[in-house]
Amino acid sequence: MQRFTSTKLFKVIIIAAMFSGLIFLNPAGIFNPTRSIFFSALVPFQKFFYSISVGINGTKEFISEIGQLKRENEDLRKNNQALLSENVMCSDMKNENANLREQLGVLPRDKYNLIPAFLVSQDPNGTGNWIEIDKGKDDGVAPNMPVIISKSVLIGRVQEVNAKSSKVMLLTNPKSIINVATIENNVKGIAKGEYGLGIILDMVLQADSINVGDNVVTSGVGGEIPRGLFIGTIQEIHRSDDSLFQQGVLTAPIQTSKLQMVFVIKSIK
Repeated sequence: MQRFTSTKLFKVIIIAAMFSGLIFLNPAGIFNPTRSIFFSALVPFQKFFYSISVGINGTKEFISEIGQLKRENEDLRKNNQALLSENVMCSDMKNENANLREQLGVLPRDKYNLIPAFLVSQDPNGTGNWIEIDKGKDDGVAPNMPVIISKSVLIGRVQEVNAKSSKVMLLTNPKSIINVATIENNVKGIAKGEYGLGIILDMVLQADSINVGDNVVTSGVGGEIPRGLFIGTIQEIHRSDDSLFQQGVLTAPIQTSKLQMVFVIKSIK
């Protein structure tokens, strides 16, 4: 340490420090010219460091603005999704209301006491064997009640009843058998389901006259289902294997896969 303090470098450092101190302190303004030269030399460095400082602040503000824009875009995206969801719900409700008004306008309300119901599920196998509705025992629904849509079209009858829902066996269910008759010639027979694929008019005697285009309705025989509910139209006619009976393939007026609302016939007025 003593060697360093005795060196010329140490002496130069001490003198430079003293000189710098005198320049900054500037007693009696003696070093004004020197101070001016010194600070003038510092100006480029000050500009440089000031520019860096401004750039850093600007970068911080830019990053902050980007974050704000991201948050605003996310808020807008969520708002747009909410509005889209609301529009879809409104459109769905509008369609349901229009469908309800259309069906109510052509329902036989003067003949039957009806229970309106919406579908909540269908046969997951897509075979058209059954549907489930949102009305049950608490609403007055009971087993074997007929289920129709507008214009008195029969689609099935209630099979199982719970407190708040019911399962409806469709006419296309192979277990479904309904007594029917043709409108044109009052030819009697039965309508039975064909494994979810369609409806067959069966047990029609060979001597009876049925034709393609004849309309088939419930006959009222048996008393469970009222007379006159529409089933379908004869599309094809075939002889049975034993040649004692005729069969007709019926075309139903609606696809059950597109059903949204049905009506349970609670009683006849």
